[in-house]
Amino acid sequence: MQHEFNRARGKMTDDLKTIVSDGEDLLKAAANASGEGFTAARAKFAERVMSAKASLADLSQPVVERARQADDYVHGSPWTAIGIVAAAGILIGLLAAKR
Repeated sequence: MQHEFNRARGKMTDDLKTIVSDGEDLLKAAANASGEGFTAARAKFAERVMSAKASLADLSQPVVERARQADDYVHGSPWTAIGIVAAAGILIGLLAAKR
């Protein structure tokens, strides 16, 4: 799961860098005010934004599913969840007190 997350994060970073680069191209095309160059740059930029949105949606889907599973578990076994959280809190408190 961690490897998949790192791969998706790297792809998202690359997509965002590309969007910034395309945005700069769009600004240059607007400064030159050439109709064809502006239209082409705008279309390329819109395509990159849509690609980034799709990547973000794909990346967030497993996270949403895990959150839904955790929510179902907590609603199904509230006392178990409270016990786990209390034990984790005590452990963190003990570790923090040692410092």
